[in-house]
Amino acid sequence: MRQCRHRRSPACGRAPMVSSPHPLFGQDMNILFVVSGLLHVYQRKIDSEEDTCLFVVRPGEMVGQLAVLTGEPLIFTIKANRDCSFLSISKAHFYEIMRKQPTVVLGVAHTVVKRVSSFVRQIDFALDWMEVEAGRAVYRQGDKSDCTYIVLSGRLRSVIRKDDGKKRLAGEYGRGDLIGVETLTHQARATTVHAVRDSELAKLPTGALTSIKRRYPQVTRHTTLCSAGHQFGLHTAGSKWDSGNPASNLSTVAIMPVSEDVPLTAFALELKHALSAIGPILLLTSDNIKQRLGSAALDSIHEYRLSSWLGQQEDIHRIVLYQADSTLTPWTQRCVRQADCVLIVGLGEQEPTVGELERMLESTAVRAQKQLVLLHREDGPAPSRTVEWLNMRSWCSGHLHLCCPRRVFSRRSMPKLVEMYQRVFQRPPDRHSDFSRLARVLTGNAIALVLGGGGARGCAQVGIIRALTECGIPVDMVGGTSIGAFMGALYSEERNYSQIRIRAKQWAEDMTSMVKTVLDLTYPITSMFSGAGFNSSICSVFKDRQIEDLWIPYFTITTDITASAMRVHTDGSLWRYVRASMSLSGYMPPLCDPKDGHLLMDGGYINNLPADVARSMGAKVVIAIDVGSQDETDLTNYGDALSGWWLLWKRWNPLATKVKVLNMAEIQTRLAYVCCVRQLEMVKNSEYCEYLRPPIDSYGTLDFGKFNEICEVGYQHGRTVFDIWVRSGVLEKMLQDRQGTSKMKVLTCPNASFTDLAEIVSRIEPAKVATVDGCCWQRLLLTLGTPNKPPWLPGSL
Repeated sequence: MRQCRHRRSPACGRAPMVSSPHPLFGQDMNILFVVSGLLHVYQRKIDSEEDTCLFVVRPGEMVGQLAVLTGEPLIFTIKANRDCSFLSISKAHFYEIMRKQPTVVLGVAHTVVKRVSSFVRQIDFALDWMEVEAGRAVYRQGDKSDCTYIVLSGRLRSVIRKDDGKKRLAGEYGRGDLIGVETLTHQARATTVHAVRDSELAKLPTGALTSIKRRYPQVTRHTTLCSAGHQFGLHTAGSKWDSGNPASNLSTVAIMPVSEDVPLTAFALELKHALSAIGPILLLTSDNIKQRLGSAALDSIHEYRLSSWLGQQEDIHRIVLYQADSTLTPWTQRCVRQADCVLIVGLGEQEPTVGELERMLESTAVRAQKQLVLLHREDGPAPSRTVEWLNMRSWCSGHLHLCCPRRVFSRRSMPKLVEMYQRVFQRPPDRHSDFSRLARVLTGNAIALVLGGGGARGCAQVGIIRALTECGIPVDMVGGTSIGAFMGALYSEERNYSQIRIRAKQWAEDMTSMVKTVLDLTYPITSMFSGAGFNSSICSVFKDRQIEDLWIPYFTITTDITASAMRVHTDGSLWRYVRASMSLSGYMPPLCDPKDGHLLMDGGYINNLPADVARSMGAKVVIAIDVGSQDETDLTNYGDALSGWWLLWKRWNPLATKVKVLNMAEIQTRLAYVCCVRQLEMVKNSEYCEYLRPPIDSYGTLDFGKFNEICEVGYQHGRTVFDIWVRSGVLEKMLQDRQGTSKMKVLTCPNASFTDLAEIVSRIEPAKVATVDGCCWQRLLLTLGTPNKPPWLPGSL
């Protein structure tokens, strides 16, 4: 200790002088001991945009002890509002002091407790910490609700059992989420909640929650909103674009190969690079775990220490990637146990088979969500036979196709591969790459493009797609209705805009063929046309492509007139469901669904701009392009009765005043779209949706011959809007990860953990007082607590 005054020692650095005003938030976890001047400690309260000063640290006092003792991130902002001199003791150095003089921890703990209010200490005393093993239920639907839980680490899943016995996913909850809020209303549990992986919870009894409500009534509003979300499977959005996607609070992702042929290390490094644009990322393998924690780190005797260290990494990183071994090793089992989500990585060019590790997943009933990722070469064929891959994996909840850079398949040795990716990490990731798409999907930051119906006006969507590409706006999901289903499918299949335009224009020209139109006429019992010619035109564009084989995740909307319901199609024959979504009543017969025989009609009758569907499928931001017709509202007021003879006279008489009265077909059309208009207004007013409508009202539904003109209108409108987005920072905000911003501000020292603290405290015994020169150090030792003057330590610590 004596050496600390004269040089930068292992205990602490020289007391720095900080000029005012100067924020100290964001540095490594340190204990700051004020020598002169003042440090102000701020915290931002709930529903407030400004920081509130909690207390002032005066000479001889400390701040930062709580973060150092617990290993938790710093929850305060510390500022020097005027010149201040203080001693900064890093976490690692403080633990070195404690190892030589363990009693100092009691004095430091006392300085923490004396600043904590009695109310907080009461709540701390009432809380119970509990661990839940993966697969075990926290509570079951119908149980009596006597407490609320806070997720400290791990992941929970909420499931509702319906009256018909079927189960429905209500939500997934990660670190910091509140569950079991039925306690507020004294109702029985609305759902069954079980642990997806090993989890740690804080249990808050009813009495403690009631005490909090009485003192802070605003808590009732927050927990009531949470209660509504649990009851109805909703996710409340705190601010614009906050994602309701369960993936938004993923903390850990395990990566597992289908076979040994998969370049798993290169894939993991590529994904780490893409995720780095979103937040701090840590990639863990069995090798680097042993390098960091020792060769015996994975032995069962070190289970608690390893779990504690891994939990710390989740606190300070947005995502922790667990790269499994190629065989079922203890590390592979650990990866699965820690995973919120498991990525099963295969090679798209290989035969669809199930690997040994996957069989283990199925046999052990791992509850984490599982995604199939198929890798493809840049110069290789387009995805195919995806259905066969998925049919073998009923446990997979989704899939993605990734077109990989050539470096992913390079046959470099491990040292050279790591060296190459060190150079790659020096460059920012390409936001348009498929790996960046995967990164946004995993973190709940996906951007969806939704295209509405409107006949030939939909040609403007091709121009908007061009503008999207030129302005650098990535798209991670595509959905559409009617003509939007057609254009969206082209965009999801093609990776080249020029090809999208060529194929769309050829089809539009085909739609103007009078010969084909006349040949498809039929006796109009169900429709004016048989649909055979229209089927042929759609099928010639998409061939036998399946929706599962598209590069970008895609869905289309149809109206099921058999079940009187909206249908969302994410798999199956592409051309059939695109055609079904474009089947306008009276012109085309309904398409019989090959799966169940239900009659499918134009999706515009029920949802002409399905931004809400994209939102429910995990999109954070939805860019919605509306090209629907605008109905005239200045119709003639003809009174209480209407004579058809009078209308006929008005129409035939060139001298008569023209009237605007709807005919039967127009009335039927407007009636069909009534519910759709209401849905459209809800979408336009929603915070997650960016609504665009190009100026295409002058074009008719069948003006396919004006493809170039309409396409150019869409391009010019899109370019104008998107340029504004780029210049004003809207695009950057779209791509910003709101879930991980708090973690990005905090860096912690991994050299010491809470288990080290427990080990040190257990060795506390009487010791002699060290002699220190200088009044500054005398005050420091008195503040830390000395053996001959034991501090008062409340039992609530």
